[in-house]
Amino acid sequence: MEYKQQQQAPAKIKPRLIIHGGAGNLTPANLSPDLYREYRDTLLTIVTKTHSYMHTPTTPNDSKSNLTRGRLPTALEAATFAVTLLEDNPLFNSGHGAVFTRDGINELEASVMVSRGFAKRAVGVMGLRRVRNPILLARAMLEHGDADLLGRHKNAHPPPDSNQLDVPSAQGHSQLHGAAAELLAGKRYGLKMVDPGYFFTQKRWDEHLRALEREKRGLGCSTWSKEEYLPQGTCGAIALDEDGVLCCATSTGGLTNKLTGRIGDTPTIGAGFWAEEWTEPGDPTSLEAAVRRPGPVIAFAAALKGLMADCFPTPFVYSPVVSDRADPVTTRSVAISGTGNGDSFLRTVAVRTVASMARFARVSSAAALTRVVGRSGELQKSAGDRWGMTGEGEGGMIGIECVVMRDAEGRVFETRSEILQDYNCGGMFRAWVDEKGTALARIWREDGDVPGGYLDEEVKVG
Repeated sequence: MEYKQQQQAPAKIKPRLIIHGGAGNLTPANLSPDLYREYRDTLLTIVTKTHSYMHTPTTPNDSKSNLTRGRLPTALEAATFAVTLLEDNPLFNSGHGAVFTRDGINELEASVMVSRGFAKRAVGVMGLRRVRNPILLARAMLEHGDADLLGRHKNAHPPPDSNQLDVPSAQGHSQLHGAAAELLAGKRYGLKMVDPGYFFTQKRWDEHLRALEREKRGLGCSTWSKEEYLPQGTCGAIALDEDGVLCCATSTGGLTNKLTGRIGDTPTIGAGFWAEEWTEPGDPTSLEAAVRRPGPVIAFAAALKGLMADCFPTPFVYSPVVSDRADPVTTRSVAISGTGNGDSFLRTVAVRTVASMARFARVSSAAALTRVVGRSGELQKSAGDRWGMTGEGEGGMIGIECVVMRDAEGRVFETRSEILQDYNCGGMFRAWVDEKGTALARIWREDGDVPGGYLDEEVKVG
């Protein structure tokens, strides 16, 4: 079949959103009802504000703005908007509220990636101590990437006798660390810089000291505890815009009591975040196609069916349009953000593994995500016999898959998207807006079923 690429028509997609605020040893025993409600209300507030932002046409108010008046925000703008709200909230392990290293220092990391639209596509920044919102530095590097790669940046070098690093731009780099990254943020991009004390919160300091003391007494490592939820995860957002572009944005303070200088999965492309788009024949994401496919996929689809209510609060159901269009071509895209034990994500290249399964094994992204980060999945297996003892292998992921189907003439005849989420540990802070415009927040699988007065919460947002 000859697919007529030149006749492709733009497809307008319904914007979608999901956010997370970390995952790990979260249980009703170490999260009081009052703290649960605080997390739930905050997640609902952030996802609702971001949803409203996503559906409000832009109104630039100065001549320097590069926004086009009257259009809806892009996936990059929406995802980073949500993450700045998470970074500014002390409940979460990013920005103001980030965890401390063993030396009592806050070292921050962030990343963004888009399915298409920017030359660099992915950027990670790390070792930050003074950038108020690390996610905005990652975004700025991505937005300046096309000019950087073509050498169109301004070569403003420091004076010859200056001790200042020479950082005229991000160049062609996709990752930057420490002082050079901060110089770029403050001097080149004009982002807000703060004194390191801005990131301090008493709660995180107390967790830091208690964990070190337990380690000194021989009661385990200082990065994880069975009795207490010690943050080892991240904050993140996945957004889908009306043009079908996906963006993942992720930010973190890292692992509680990590070594100073440690770099985790959050700024590492493919380990803690990923977004991509590809085209393939047919429609491998439909439930009908999965059932017809021979071999292991049939068994996996059947097992997944039994987990649908447990793992996927937004029903994992595809309804293919009955059509006489022969030989359809599917454009698929997926964006995923991980949270949990970053070293395990690094060792398994966890998030890119999900996307690779979806693309090359031609299964739904939801099925691939569960295979990696669900109970007894590849991430959990990576911990071996240390599972449940050190925090290794623990984690969760959120994501969105978008499907656009075209006929042989390149005409769009169906579009759909799916919210993705699963985890293998005690719980995962997350919130999303479903297809009916209802905002939901959840920490466990079915929070309404947890004893002790925990309640599911839904808010109608549109």
